[in-house]
Amino acid sequence: MSEAGVLETLLLRIEAADGGVDSLETASILGVDHQVLVGAVKSLLALEDLISAELRSSKHWELSGEGTEIAEQGSHEARVFSSVPPEGLPQSELMKLSFGKIGFSKAMSNKWIKVDKTHEGGPRIFRSVENIEDQVRDKLLLVLKGNTSQLEEKEKNELKKRKLLSEVTVKSYWITKGSCFSTTITKQETELTPEMIANGSWKEKKFKPYNFEALGVAPDCGHLHPLMKVRTQFRQIFLEMGFTEMPTNNFIESSFWNFDSLFQPQQHPARDAHDTFFISDPALAHEFPLEYLERVKKIHSEGGYGSQGYKYDWKIEEAQKNILRTHTTAVSARMLYKLAQQEKFTPVKYFSIDRVFRNETLDATHLAEFHQIEGVVADRGLTLGDLMGILHQFFTKLGITKLRFKPAYNPYTEPSMEVFSYHEGLKKWVEVGNSGVFRPEMLLPMGLPEDVTVIAWGLSLERPTMIKYGINNIRELVGHKVNLQMVYDGPICRLES
Repeated sequence: MSEAGVLETLLLRIEAADGGVDSLETASILGVDHQVLVGAVKSLLALEDLISAELRSSKHWELSGEGTEIAEQGSHEARVFSSVPPEGLPQSELMKLSFGKIGFSKAMSNKWIKVDKTHEGGPRIFRSVENIEDQVRDKLLLVLKGNTSQLEEKEKNELKKRKLLSEVTVKSYWITKGSCFSTTITKQETELTPEMIANGSWKEKKFKPYNFEALGVAPDCGHLHPLMKVRTQFRQIFLEMGFTEMPTNNFIESSFWNFDSLFQPQQHPARDAHDTFFISDPALAHEFPLEYLERVKKIHSEGGYGSQGYKYDWKIEEAQKNILRTHTTAVSARMLYKLAQQEKFTPVKYFSIDRVFRNETLDATHLAEFHQIEGVVADRGLTLGDLMGILHQFFTKLGITKLRFKPAYNPYTEPSMEVFSYHEGLKKWVEVGNSGVFRPEMLLPMGLPEDVTVIAWGLSLERPTMIKYGINNIRELVGHKVNLQMVYDGPICRLES
């Protein structure tokens, strides 16, 4: 019977009944499983005041699988007795029967059979009585016919002990008419729509009440942040291009490695407290490679290697100040200095992707931290053309093919270039990064050979993410349907809603 048929028949029985109907009895009459009828009752209960249902519990005795088998074929001991012919049966043959072991023990207790252990062919079983009465089967048949009340508690417990009988709690519903009872089911609305409000049809419709006890949809969890997904893709691109990842686990850096080693003067505006986070404890760094520090001091204050320097009084106190790194180029400086200490120079390709910090005024388009991507290549004979070529290769792997380069100024690169990409959605060119060739004033004090050139570029992880994926795909990555706009400002790119 279909679900609709069960519902219809149930309503007709309730209408015809004097007082109410029992779900267990009704299921038996309809020939359906009781749980199917319970489902129909719960469906009708969801319709306000159509029916009322009272949950009732009752206990009754039920045969186990073994009990049902005994009721059909007889008890194990009775079957053993029936298996023994007048001339007897070898005990070994009896034990081969499925009921042999249990039946033998019980039949011996009832003194229905006996064993002749001195028999010539080995122990042999003979009947001790002419006829038997299989009381176990008779009792189980009473239960099967619903006459359990004719058994004493002792007899029930004995059968229960043999696991032939069990007491079962049955739950059923006593179903009666509700205040709005009808044999016709009207579908209730589950949602109030703008159209219903506009045309006034909501006034005549019946709405399904909220079920505040219903379980909600389990929320999705454990997803990677969109930036972390893109970061993994960037890292894979660098690895495919043969780059080695630099260690970037030090967020705190000394001003020496963050600024001075990059040939950035101590009076530069970027080193002001308005742009940089200074650490109060520990406020100063004390461990530096002293010979290298002296060479950096000299190139700043006096010049050298063909450069006149900045001609100012360089102070160690300023270089010692600890800060939250403003760029990952500080890590590149450390790695290049380490490279310079090797006995023989070997070409290298380094990259890093990690957080940097700027003392920005927090607003809709500025944060105090963002992720910087940096690539560094050191080799002999590199030119600006090599830098442009590797940038084209890098961004092409990202799916960004339209690039432009614009001359720029950086304290530690010369020549320097800003990198722009055409954004199809915004229909304009957007800056995506900065690049250049590291100056000799930065590289030669480290001890690198004069004929070694180092090209480098850096960009914000957030900005090319927007250019590559666009707003619609970012919505999918985030997993929310929101109104988003891209805002570009300074080194970062935001999503505004």
